[in-house]
Amino acid sequence: MARIAVFNQKGGVAKTTTALNLAAALQRTGKEALLIDMDPQAHLTQIHGQLPESAKQSLFAFYQDDKPLYHLEIEWPSLGHLIPAHKELIKVDSAFGKGFAVLNKLREGLDIADKLYINRHTLIDCCPYLGTLSLNAMFAADLVIIPISSDFLSLRGAKKVGDTLAAIEPVLKRRIERRYLLTRFDRRRSMTFEVQKKAKELFGDQLLDTVISENVAVAESPEHGVDIFRHQPNSTGAQNYLALLIELAQKWPKE
Repeated sequence: MARIAVFNQKGGVAKTTTALNLAAALQRTGKEALLIDMDPQAHLTQIHGQLPESAKQSLFAFYQDDKPLYHLEIEWPSLGHLIPAHKELIKVDSAFGKGFAVLNKLREGLDIADKLYINRHTLIDCCPYLGTLSLNAMFAADLVIIPISSDFLSLRGAKKVGDTLAAIEPVLKRRIERRYLLTRFDRRRSMTFEVQKKAKELFGDQLLDTVISENVAVAESPEHGVDIFRHQPNSTGAQNYLALLIELAQKWPKE
């Protein structure tokens, strides 16, 4: 089982799209996935289409009421299951602080849930700022995918994420693997290749070979409430995300 968090300290870098389409790629290879929406903006939940009527039916209840994660799951046909977000999640930072017990809460909750669901992968869509929620995701993750939308501001945000991971590893007493992913890769723009070169200098082998091309099908599929494989399975975007899954499986260090 893998727990993968998708995070960058900048919005608009395809975090939600990457979590969604990686889950879809896993499903196409016969593997189950649990998606967790940890963003109060609830974009992933909106794509699913079944918004919780109250915060008690969302991830917020896990923090507020200690409700088990598996009680909050809803089915996502063709993908697996989703733990939805709610706007009340924005209160987690101020209400619960950043003590170790709080930051480790998601990991402990997933440890319990994983005993019930063997061989299921977890994909966590993070909010685009560093706080209790995103730190929870990183404490829980085996791997953090850091999307970079082929611009220098998202590259700067990605570097900050790497610095944060390096800072919390001594607390966790383990290494958190990270991989940097270039998204919205437009070969018509010279800046795209400048960012790619700089990313290679900064991140070395942690920069994935796979890139997610700027693709209309990828951009419009969430509007239709579906992943790229259900929207346009033969598109460049679908090929990119399947290639991403294959590369992760090949390069991610095995225990």
